[in-house]
Amino acid sequence: MRVLADTNVIIDVLQNRQPWCESGKKIFLAIANKQIIGCVTAKQIADIHYFCRKQFKNQDNVDAKCRDVIAKLLALFELLDTLGIDCQDAIAYENNDYEDAIMISTAIRSGVDAIVTRDSNHYKSAPIPVYTADEFVKKLTSEGVED
Repeated sequence: MRVLADTNVIIDVLQNRQPWCESGKKIFLAIANKQIIGCVTAKQIADIHYFCRKQFKNQDNVDAKCRDVIAKLLALFELLDTLGIDCQDAIAYENNDYEDAIMISTAIRSGVDAIVTRDSNHYKSAPIPVYTADEFVKKLTSEGVED
């Protein structure tokens, strides 16, 4: 199963945001154990780099730390390109958040099976399954994917 992890799920794990990070960590582990394929978009990587810079702003070697985080994410997750056609197709989705509509479009074009997010309300118009991180962990458990 290929799953597009929303930026908020990834940032929750990277910044250890409670209580959301616990489910996110289980999803990361399932990806690392190759029980599922985790995907991110190129745009998300840029956004995550921005959040990393904010997180490490008062520390030495901010750029090196951010690049290390990105390198680790790219080793773990499959990288999906967002194309111009995704931006065009996203206009058709009845979604109040255009950025999320682009993610839906990218996911569909890339053949992703589901989207995992903290806020599934942002993806109501998605024609593919959308799960919160908690819901997805329950799904994995019910399908016999171990922690």
